[in-house]
Amino acid sequence: MFEDKANSCSFPDELVGINFAFACFDAIIAILAFTQLARIHSRNTQLGWTRQKVFHTLIGFTNIGYLIYFVLSLVAACRGWLCWPYSCGFVAMAFPGILLFATFLLLLSFWVDLCHQADDEEEEDDEQGFLEALIQNSLNRPRSSLADGRRVWYPFRLIHVGSRQKTVFLVTVLLFLLMMTFSVLIWIGMEENLIDSSTMSRVYVDLFATAILLLGGALACYGLLLCRKMRNVRSERASSEIWKVAGLAIVSVVSFTSSAFVAIFTDIPMLFHWHGLHIDGVYTSLLLILYYFIGSSMPSAFVLWVMRELPPMSIANTQEDSMTITFIADNSAHRTQNWTTPSSSPNQASFV
Repeated sequence: MFEDKANSCSFPDELVGINFAFACFDAIIAILAFTQLARIHSRNTQLGWTRQKVFHTLIGFTNIGYLIYFVLSLVAACRGWLCWPYSCGFVAMAFPGILLFATFLLLLSFWVDLCHQADDEEEEDDEQGFLEALIQNSLNRPRSSLADGRRVWYPFRLIHVGSRQKTVFLVTVLLFLLMMTFSVLIWIGMEENLIDSSTMSRVYVDLFATAILLLGGALACYGLLLCRKMRNVRSERASSEIWKVAGLAIVSVVSFTSSAFVAIFTDIPMLFHWHGLHIDGVYTSLLLILYYFIGSSMPSAFVLWVMRELPPMSIANTQEDSMTITFIADNSAHRTQNWTTPSSSPNQASFV
């Protein structure tokens, strides 16, 4: 796909156009994500970080990262930045990919919680499954007063999260550390030594593509398992949730499989090594569409569409939503649920 070309410092016209199109599309997704995040927050300013807010924030920053990468790729090609074909371009390419991975790994953790808690509930009660109880409780949950003067808001209190969500955070941190380690090795490989920068980039790309492929397979398995459990619930809401889960599972498998195969069998993820290379514009553009648009933009947009419902408007002295990261010092006797609890309000997506 790449051939040597002397004195080349810019992309072909086809890649300039497609990079600009990708940048515009990612900008639109980021604007939609943060706009929706502001609307969700404005409907109840007393809530902490709900599940919807976390997903919208991650998707917004993911697409901002890709926007920066595409814009800087064009600028670097025109200005001839010496750092860009090495660690700078590598970090700009890898950073948004990790955020996208964290977004869907977080989605997987919620599905695992639902499936496992459903199994536990079925063992305790054979007459009414967990999902049916979940839907009924979310539809009929009473709202009590918040008039408790002993609750004080602290913006940096400890965040109450579940064990699987802690695992997601830990995996994301490890991925960032791995990326920074490879970026240092790539930087060292700029000099004449035993380390080859392109080989280091290829190793990281292959490892990350394998992780993406495994994530897509896990989402497919747990999505299928969750859909089978929800089929036993006779409810219109359960039917709509089945389509949401099935759609997310299908989109995840298609998107992550295509992007992983492109990453493993082509040099598309390492396109920041533009210097001294000739690029087949049409062929490379098609692979870029498959890798970036199908592999990242499409799943991000689909998550925004699935979680488009707004939470109910808040009124004075009403109870906090059940899925919040608790930033409060609670001395009351009531047990506050956090944002990792699988149940949710009826106007929010229960299973995503």
